[in-house]
Amino acid sequence: MSVTQQALTAGRAVVARPARRALYGGVVGSEYIWAIAFALPYVAVFFAFVVYPICYGIYLGDQPALYAQLFADPRYFTAVINTLIYVGVGVNVKMFLAFLLSGFFMRKRWWVKALLVLYILPWATPALPAYMSIHWFVNGQWGMLNNLLYYLFGIDGPIYLNDHWMGLACNIGAYIWKNMPFWTIILLAGRMAIPQELYEAAAVDGATGMRRFLHVTYPLMANLYLVCILLDTVFALGDFNATFFVSGGGPAMQTEVLATLGFRYAFTVALPRLGVATVMTALPVLIPLVVILMRKLRPSEGQL
Repeated sequence: MSVTQQALTAGRAVVARPARRALYGGVVGSEYIWAIAFALPYVAVFFAFVVYPICYGIYLGDQPALYAQLFADPRYFTAVINTLIYVGVGVNVKMFLAFLLSGFFMRKRWWVKALLVLYILPWATPALPAYMSIHWFVNGQWGMLNNLLYYLFGIDGPIYLNDHWMGLACNIGAYIWKNMPFWTIILLAGRMAIPQELYEAAAVDGATGMRRFLHVTYPLMANLYLVCILLDTVFALGDFNATFFVSGGGPAMQTEVLATLGFRYAFTVALPRLGVATVMTALPVLIPLVVILMRKLRPSEGQL
């Protein structure tokens, strides 16, 4: 064999080794066994707490008769309307206010930083005491709000939780109050990631106030704002705590949302399959939202 043929044979061997290693991500021998050993607990947890509950839920709600029974119940359509209002109003109002407050907390004064710490407290508080405090705050007989109205103005306030629209408004208000600090911090971090050189260049060009917001802040924050909207919509569709602990779904189940109605069917009425079917009806909305969210999370130039 000539020297040239020997060199070509050695070259093929050198090229073949990385290709074989690339199949296992560069891990061979005992390292591959250790990689499987470390990954196996995470795979087991994923199948136990993600794959199995989803498959079991699909199994419980796979009977068409369940949905016929569900659609024949007028409380279901009330819950659907309440859910749409709850999500549409709660998410958009919360994000708009969080975006405005993120601009306020960009100020570099000490009292603004102290106020930010106090502002975060509702989000840091556990959900149960936070929502129960709102429940007693708007209680028509012993609530703090009506007591203040009586002592300050001598008037008796309404019984908020005994009215459909007032009860729903209390649920939405509690949801906004509890979660808005979290999204304010997210948007504040997005604002802080904008290079200050862009604002300085805009100031040199004479852009101040609203022009600087429209031409610098808004274009760079638009993608983050939309991602927050989509993500919070997914969270709000499955939110249970605000409705259950503030209004309790009352009066007469008129403020129920899909999450609480499914809970009523499954545990109060002892119809678990119907409860699962109630929650499953949100999937035609939830799945497209997740797909759009995954697409928006792809990195792009000129956006945060």
